[in-house]
Amino acid sequence: MSLYRNLAWFLKGMTEFTRNAFLSASKRFVEKDLEVSLAGRSFMITGANSGIGKATAMAIARRGGTIHMVCRNKDKAEEARAELVKETGNKEIYVHILDLSETKKVWEFAEAFKRKYKTLNVLINNAGSIMSQRDVNAEGLEKGFATNSTYITASFLLVQITVSSGGMLVQKLRIGNLQSERGRYDGTMVYAQHKRQQVVMTEQLAKIHPSIHFSVMHPGWVNTPAVANAMPDFHRSMKDSLRTPEQGADTVVWLAVSEAAAAKPSGRFYQDRRMVGTHLPLAWTHSSPLEEQKLISALDDLAKMFQPH
Repeated sequence: MSLYRNLAWFLKGMTEFTRNAFLSASKRFVEKDLEVSLAGRSFMITGANSGIGKATAMAIARRGGTIHMVCRNKDKAEEARAELVKETGNKEIYVHILDLSETKKVWEFAEAFKRKYKTLNVLINNAGSIMSQRDVNAEGLEKGFATNSTYITASFLLVQITVSSGGMLVQKLRIGNLQSERGRYDGTMVYAQHKRQQVVMTEQLAKIHPSIHFSVMHPGWVNTPAVANAMPDFHRSMKDSLRTPEQGADTVVWLAVSEAAAAKPSGRFYQDRRMVGTHLPLAWTHSSPLEEQKLISALDDLAKMFQPH
């Protein structure tokens, strides 16, 4: 079955995830969807100093939105901020240094942010981590899991968007092995599992928090530093077919700013501004409602362990 999934995924990718696929899909895009002023609205973007995150920040900053860049590396973040200000003329761009794999510090950051800033309209979970080998953080959580799958839902948040990956299509939710403690550790497949978890989380959180509009999306195959570093063979062989960061960010921006996206149901999975399915045909990757509820319960339990009191 894994061989079938991988083959079906690759064939789907060649027809839907490439640069040419984006150019074809973009012919049906409605230009006025992104003709908006975002003055007075605030956006938090994790991993905003490069790739899709930076392209998203650039697009939102051009429209006057306030940007909160959450990044791990201060020098790279400040360099990206300076470029964003120079290119857009928007000075309402703020840098926050945070390692998202450090769960307790994420909670502390969220609490401090709420005290300092009274509003946050949109949270874009863009940062992701593909680990070459299993490693744990100070709290004993697998670092990739801590970065990709744990979550915080702020009470004042209106929209939450998660950047997922088409790799999740080859994975079934593994409730009994959320942190990849058992079996051989394959960083790419573990990452795909985390992305499956994100899709399930989005569906469930939409039911639990109806006042927040949740979306999860696949940017396609994008030429980013993260892809080049984590999957060098794939990057080398597919480089000419990969999307630009701006093309990868298009649906993120559309979900974050357009009225058309806001009118869509919460909790759905998107690709090229369109709701799409979350499973390959005959791949047997569906999970039961009980398994999906167990995922949220497990994540809630972890959140309570590290939440400041």
